Amino acid sequence: MNPAPDIETTENEIEAQMPWSRVVAVVLGITTLLALVLIAFAWPNISSEPRSVPVVVAGPEQAVTMLDQGLAEALGEDALDLETVADADAAEGAILDREAYGAIILGSAGGELLTASAASPAVAQVLQQIAAVVPEETGGPLPMRDVVPLPGDDPRGVGLTSAVLPLVMGGIIAGAVSSLLLCTRGRQLVTVLGIAGAGALVFTGILQGWMGSLAGSYWANAAVLALGISAIALSMVGLFRLLGRPGIVLVVLTMMLLGNPLSGAGSAPEMLPAGWGEFGQLLPPGATVTALRSVAFFDGAGSGLAWTVLGAWGVVGLCLILFTRNRQNSVSAPER
Repeated sequence: MNPAPDIETTENEIEAQMPWSRVVAVVLGITTLLALVLIAFAWPNISSEPRSVPVVVAGPEQAVTMLDQGLAEALGEDALDLETVADADAAEGAILDREAYGAIILGSAGGELLTASAASPAVAQVLQQIAAVVPEETGGPLPMRDVVPLPGDDPRGVGLTSAVLPLVMGGIIAGAVSSLLLCTRGRQLVTVLGIAGAGALVFTGILQGWMGSLAGSYWANAAVLALGISAIALSMVGLFRLLGRPGIVLVVLTMMLLGNPLSGAGSAPEMLPAGWGEFGQLLPPGATVTALRSVAFFDGAGSGLAWTVLGAWGVVGLCLILFTRNRQNSVSAPER
């Protein structure tokens, strides 16, 4: 019998065969990835400020004109997107329909500032500053009223903000497990939908039942979260079948470096740098946050685009699963 090879000698031989250029490439690659992660998570927060935030105003024409000029000087020309409505009822209706984040009501008998912290605590905080800068000749300073407040157990909306990363990780884990450990379409789909459904029930139980961060119907909120998780997972499984392992990497990078920080969960899409907020709403994390806020606090108002985005990601992923061959198992026995 030949003597067993010396482990240290074998390792030295392997190390000698690995060029230093590969070591340098690994160091530079990891460093670049870490820099991208830092930029992706820090830049949207540092650059957060109001950009064309939709706000409605009701009152005499002259007072509205003076208010528009005063706010432009105090906050900047593009901070708010003011739209005039007929009266106070129309203003409140715009908030409840998620057409506006707030409303300014002016009148000779006094005015009022309406906010909706459930739509975005960050925007509501910005609007609070408006109440103090409204000049006296237009009815200011304005008393405030929160039309759709956050639950008393979570008045800052921390629970919903903190749920985005676990949501993304849930979709990634479901997609990766189904892709790498299962071969057939049926088992992959059942696993994805099972994890999405069970995960959504647990997430909703924690967020709504324990932390009190959500209002509305438990089952409706769970349905939103299930659709969000499955949209990520189905797209990953579909791209895995189409591209192999690079498909998993592509989804992970997209959801972690773009979808999570651009979701607007901690602020609002209108608070992110120009264009990036809108882009974030086209990815499952941002669409899930918007749909969940709408369903939990606004009876589903303003969630049309979010449902469309989540449905599109899910349908595309499902089509890839159904109509592409699993590259990882292309030599395996035929699927049943």
